[in-house]
Parts: sequence; structure tokens; C-alpha cells
Amino acid sequence: MEKALRIYAEVLRLVRRLPKDSRPYYAKYARENFVNYREVDANDAKSLEELFHRAYNHSVWVLNKYSVNGSAADKLKEICNSS
Repeated sequence: MEKALRIYAEVLRLVRRLPKDSRPYYAKYARENFVNYREVDANDAKSLEELFHRAYNHSVWVLNKYSVNGSAADKLKEICNSS
């Protein structure tokens, strides 16, 4: 659970790098996704890793969409790949 909260916090930090008019949409989108997946079994490591990987990939995609340097997501990648 702690790792998921760290990832969520980092995703919200990345949202702040987006243009002002798109921030509310992506902040809400991130929250809804994290809420929707709260039912995932915390003991199912494979499912969690898959979700964390998806969060990272989607974040990089959004950053690239708005021409924000993808290296901004390096900390998120580090958190997602940590044990």
C-alpha cells in the first residue's frame, strides 16, 4: 500500500508539470484510476507490478503528449521498479 501511495503522489507531482488547463483532468484521471484499483489483492505481486508499470508508461505518454521531458518521470520509474 505504501508503494502505491508513493506512486500516486509522484504521478500528482508530474501532473503539475503539465499545462494549467490540462492539470485538473489528469489529476482527476489519476485519482479515479488509483481508486478503481484499490481492490487489487496486496499479496498479488504480479498484478501490482503490472499496475505500477502501467502507471509509469501512461505518465510518460502524457508527458510526451505535452512535450514535457520524459526524464521528469525518472523518480516514478525508480519507485515503480523498487521492491
